[in-house]
Amino acid sequence: MGVLILRKKTIRFAMIGLAILLILGISSNRRGEVLEASSSVNPSARQIIIDPGHGGEDGGATGVSGKLESGLNLEISLRLRALLRLLGYEPIMTRESDVSIYSQGARTLSEKKVSDLHNRAALMGQTPEAVVLSIHQNIYPEAKYKGVQVFYAPTEGSQQLAENMQAQWIEALDSTNQRAAKKVDQSVYLLNHIDNTAVLIECGFLSNPEEEQKLCTEEYQKKVAAVIAAVTLQFLEGTNEV
Repeated sequence: MGVLILRKKTIRFAMIGLAILLILGISSNRRGEVLEASSSVNPSARQIIIDPGHGGEDGGATGVSGKLESGLNLEISLRLRALLRLLGYEPIMTRESDVSIYSQGARTLSEKKVSDLHNRAALMGQTPEAVVLSIHQNIYPEAKYKGVQVFYAPTEGSQQLAENMQAQWIEALDSTNQRAAKKVDQSVYLLNHIDNTAVLIECGFLSNPEEEQKLCTEEYQKKVAAVIAAVTLQFLEGTNEV
């Protein structure tokens, strides 16, 4: 039995490695169309929810070049969805375009933001066993700060997933990053109002000119998606125990 389990997990690692090589090597993305054509969904796979932060009238943070966070979040999320599809998953997206998912009746920008967060939480509540990957970008008054920061919800499994992701990100993409995964504070509504295993990934600082430029490139977005996908599947498959 142990040999069988090891072989299954070895095969799974091979699939993850192959997919990462493919996504890093494909030069023409077209929002994941090439990858989607090769996917074969596993109906028994645990569900994954990808949450591109902000959207529509809520652009989120603005980079030093004027790039809106909401657009970057969506670009990375679509690449992540394409890769996960290739690996046999069919992720749920909280949004697939530049929209805010507020309810009718919300009029002011503040009301729309609150309604949008409530609706995202409600969507996640419909699939409480799903793992939530909320994609964001960071910003700070001083341009010198850079690097990923992964936050986790106060729910089962979230801290482990966040710590694994922070560590792998440092190993694969930025060995100078000394940050540790952190629990979200009470001001982060979404991760404090769901029961899902969930992480919020601040992929970089838009206030740092070099990092903002890098985050806007197709090549780096693919690498970001590859790390998130690999760590998430490693977590779901329980391969950390092998």
